Amino acid sequence: MRKMMRDKALVRRLSACETMGSATTICSDKTGTLTLNQMTVVEAYFGGEKMDPPDNTQKLSAAVSTMIIEGIAQNTSGSIFEPEGGQAPEVTGSPTEKAILSWGLQLGMKFSETRSKSSILQVFPFNSEKKRGGVAVQVGDSEVHVYWKGAAELILESCTSWIDKDGSKQSMTPEKVGEFKKFIEDMAVASLRCVAFAYRPCEMSDVPKEDQRADWVLPEDNLIMLGIVGIKDPCRPGVQDSIRLCAAAGIKVRMVTGDNLQTARAIALECGILTDPNVSEPTIIEGKTFRELSDLEREEVADKISVMGRSSPNDKLLLVKALRNRGHVVAVTGDGTNDAPALHEADIGLSMGIQGTEVAKESSDIIILDDNFATLVRVVRWGRSVYANIQKFIQFQLTVNVAALIINVVSAVSSGDVPLNAVQLLWVNLIMDTLGALALATEPPNNHLMQRPPVGRREPLITNIMWRNLLIMAFYQVAILLTLTFKGLTLLRLEHDNPAHAEILKNTFIFNTFVLCQVFSEFNARKPDELNIFKGIAGNKLFIAIIAITVVLQVLIIEFLGKFTTTVRLSWQLWLVSIGLAFVSWPLALVGKLIPVPDRPFLDMFTCCCPGKKEADDGKEDSGVKN
Repeated sequence: MRKMMRDKALVRRLSACETMGSATTICSDKTGTLTLNQMTVVEAYFGGEKMDPPDNTQKLSAAVSTMIIEGIAQNTSGSIFEPEGGQAPEVTGSPTEKAILSWGLQLGMKFSETRSKSSILQVFPFNSEKKRGGVAVQVGDSEVHVYWKGAAELILESCTSWIDKDGSKQSMTPEKVGEFKKFIEDMAVASLRCVAFAYRPCEMSDVPKEDQRADWVLPEDNLIMLGIVGIKDPCRPGVQDSIRLCAAAGIKVRMVTGDNLQTARAIALECGILTDPNVSEPTIIEGKTFRELSDLEREEVADKISVMGRSSPNDKLLLVKALRNRGHVVAVTGDGTNDAPALHEADIGLSMGIQGTEVAKESSDIIILDDNFATLVRVVRWGRSVYANIQKFIQFQLTVNVAALIINVVSAVSSGDVPLNAVQLLWVNLIMDTLGALALATEPPNNHLMQRPPVGRREPLITNIMWRNLLIMAFYQVAILLTLTFKGLTLLRLEHDNPAHAEILKNTFIFNTFVLCQVFSEFNARKPDELNIFKGIAGNKLFIAIIAITVVLQVLIIEFLGKFTTTVRLSWQLWLVSIGLAFVSWPLALVGKLIPVPDRPFLDMFTCCCPGKKEADDGKEDSGVKN
């Protein structure tokens, strides 16, 4: 967890580390995660014409410019602080609000002065379902303007007229609707977020009295289109490489955004989530379409979705549920309060440390401190490292257990005596548990982990590769140690020594060889599926230190602590023989790794002999039971 903290990932729930390594899909937000979250207005279409540059209002009449500035200043959740002394104004708010307010300053808006010229009667905060926000303001004694701002294509549907550059109201003809739509599409293709501005004049007599105004629903129809702006939010540097790395690791990245399909498609192409610009449903789908499907249809479609546009937080929740029901291990990113249900429902919830709300952070398992998608990939790498290190330790531990158990049981049954006494087994357990865990569990993550598919929900912890390695090593250790147990006196040429001394010397040699076999086996356990067991060993100083400590302590035990462990000193020749026998573990493991293993889990091969178990497992699959 401390190391992940240095990688900008704050783990709130420890088990999420390992679960993240098993993730099969990541449902990511666009803004701030895949993009820089530094929005700027780069295109504007007002008065029926494209403004070039976007802050050029020379072609617009003073009345139109005043109305645009009034709408920007009053219909916002952001704010502008204008310090004295000619310093640059400080803009606060959401990224979209900051972009629009900054553009308003370029148009010549005096924020405080503009807001003081009219009074706000009612506010409709931005709604993620309706994709719009509105405000009603009173200008003068009897004039009321209702301003709306939101998703361009949705605002356009509510408009029945538009304002030309001279300030005249024109009817919204089908030709003009097509012209607006063409401009929206062009901006979306350029990966711009399209935000439309509209208003509607209202009589003061239509406004409820002040004590009844809390329930007043602002009129959303018969709007007059003012114009549209295109906001650019560039992709984060390196996000393409991160998504490519996820694809190589078998992790499907899905983008869930509130932008329209054209903008979402453009950003997805730029990020690398989509490779074909001509994809259609269900690869790229609108939240509303997905929402209206039945539960069964949603599950079938969910697997194919790469991009979901115009989505609400509830759509994200439905997607997460559908993917989980399909057996996916789902990671979800979110930053808003409305994202909390999806973050809680997902196997791993990832909130944003900078833009994320406290509610989102409380509902998440891991907080991404820099809001960067590349950090998610580092979290996946760490998760896989945790899982792989657990497997390495289990392989090492089982090898020691199997060998020690068989040697002592066979010896006890056959001769009534055991070569490894209680103190010696305690030392072996210390190597196996404490020191072994420290050595193998601290292996740092590497890129090789991102070249294998994710572990599914029902994948066995002990893989066929581990079984192969374990059985080869255990068989070798059992073979040589049992041979030494029954033929040791002859092989070591101790027939003519004092019987008591010869027996204790033989047992000391068996104990020493067994411990050294575990030291060499620990190297093999580092890379269960790679031929080069020394790759990256220099980066794990703790592993080298533990191996050195183990060897030094073993020498001290044999040479100086004989009374405590019931051992005797060994000659340098016997030390060399012990090392030689243990060294054979390396070439034997190398040859063993060349033996292919079946894809089907080893234990599943016994299900044919246990039909009852197989039927029970099938029943679990059908009922959607998760481990």
